[in-house]
Amino acid sequence: MNKITTTLQVDQLILEALREDISSEDVTTNAVMREAVDGEVDLICKQDGVIAGLDVFKRVFELLDDKVRVEFYCKDGDEVKNKQLMGKVYGDIRVLLSGERVALNYLQRMSGIATYTHSVADLLKGSKTKLLDTRKTTPNMRIFEKYAVRVGGGYNHRYNLSDGVLLKDNHIGAAGSVTKAVEMAKEYAPFVRKIEIEVENLDMVKEAVEAGADIIMLDNMSTEEMQEAIKIIDGRAETECSGNVTKENIGRLTALGVDYISSGALTHSAPIMDISLKNLHAVNK
Repeated sequence: MNKITTTLQVDQLILEALREDISSEDVTTNAVMREAVDGEVDLICKQDGVIAGLDVFKRVFELLDDKVRVEFYCKDGDEVKNKQLMGKVYGDIRVLLSGERVALNYLQRMSGIATYTHSVADLLKGSKTKLLDTRKTTPNMRIFEKYAVRVGGGYNHRYNLSDGVLLKDNHIGAAGSVTKAVEMAKEYAPFVRKIEIEVENLDMVKEAVEAGADIIMLDNMSTEEMQEAIKIIDGRAETECSGNVTKENIGRLTALGVDYISSGALTHSAPIMDISLKNLHAVNK
């Protein structure tokens, strides 16, 4: 993450997370550490995976105390191994203890997403198809989770509702038809935005093509239906398929030749990566 993004967006979110965890004081740390003592602690990976979120991890401690120093032995996107020493954190032991959980929560969550995304993206190697995430993210975690998808080798779909036009089933219902929904979107949206529409059957595919949709998302359709839909579209729109896509079932989609496959599982179902801060001890300056 670049410095501008960190300052404008990430800092506020991290501070909110810290306030959630420390409403008045860290009573446990204050009970056992009555004054400042310099210390260091090891950042250790406890399983194989792809690391993501190191700058966020570091920023948690910096916001608590700008004198904290973090030293990393790997970078975002690296494949790390179980028991690997990934870095060290130096500073006031009270700060290291108080920031530990929030810092690790970000790093574990983001690394879990990057690891899962990497495993799914590997299944698309050799094809033209790009793997996309969705807006199925944890509230107030989207900027972190979508960054982790990119680190893992995936691509970001629209970031939020202001970012692009995606006409889903309820939008089509509200407009009255596929044709009306596309026409209304073309009339309203700035010319720089593409119009994407979600379709569920071949009749909707035909209507979307005739209406001039830029991207047609084939949602929860059978493999045979998608094959027929791609023939109907015949290059007149970009193609995306979606609908409960996971690492276990993406194989049936890889041979279709669609432009994009989107998967909410990249963010809503990725397990965390097990990472710990260990061996905390005081150091003499």
